[in-house]
Amino acid sequence: MSQNREVDCELGNTNPKSEIRNQENGRIEVSDVWFRYGTPWVLKGISLPIERGDLFGVIGPNGCGKSTFLRLLAGSLRPERGRVCLFGQEASRIKRRELARRLAVVPQDSHVAFPFSVLELVLMGRAPHLGSLGFERERDLEIARNAMAFMDVLSFEARRIDELSGGEKQRVVLARALAQEPEVLLLDEPTAFLDIRHQVDIHRLLGRLREERGLTVILVSHDLNLAARYCSKLALFHEGTLFAFGVADQVITQKNIEATYRADVLVERNERMEGPVVLPR
Repeated sequence: MSQNREVDCELGNTNPKSEIRNQENGRIEVSDVWFRYGTPWVLKGISLPIERGDLFGVIGPNGCGKSTFLRLLAGSLRPERGRVCLFGQEASRIKRRELARRLAVVPQDSHVAFPFSVLELVLMGRAPHLGSLGFERERDLEIARNAMAFMDVLSFEARRIDELSGGEKQRVVLARALAQEPEVLLLDEPTAFLDIRHQVDIHRLLGRLREERGLTVILVSHDLNLAARYCSKLALFHEGTLFAFGVADQVITQKNIEATYRADVLVERNERMEGPVVLPR
């Protein structure tokens, strides 16, 4: 086999045309992934495709493997079996700097230890693109300010991050991720500590990123109703397995939610919202 050809993740061969096609469409392929931290398996045989431009929601009860799945997609963990393919290559083969230019991660706890200004924090997203000296250029400032404008935080770029509200901080952290100019955005519970207004605002902005920029957005969520309302595809995890996959009406059903969450709930289809709604009985 020629040494300068990467393995085609989707087809398992060395067809360079297939590799080019995958790189162009930005598809993520998860194939029979198994992972464990110790003895018990955390993820067991996960296989699913994530298409470019998806707003992809990962849902399921606590401890089912959602956050671990996100770390595998980010390349910070490697599967013990199977493979995760990003941009037509196995994630483990992509250099960290190159991955940081194409994929951004917003963790659940985005604590900032020092009182940076908003602009300073957002400019940190440009780090993978800077030269060897690490100095920002005018172009980097332009990209950072465009990201802040999109997230509606440009007006307080000089303020310290510790002076902001929870909703404002989250929008700043998202602006930092956008400043990386990623093709894929991974978010772990991005609205966990926000009120309903800011939860809706963040989900609407994520929808705009998908529609206007073609960004692939993958988020872990505990809010089934927000996930049903805004996500184009959903994956329901249960005890480390993929229990259901598809659009909201296929995944969030009475049978599926009761089986995975073991909760007494009512799932009804809300025609006005064009999707299912989960309510406690």
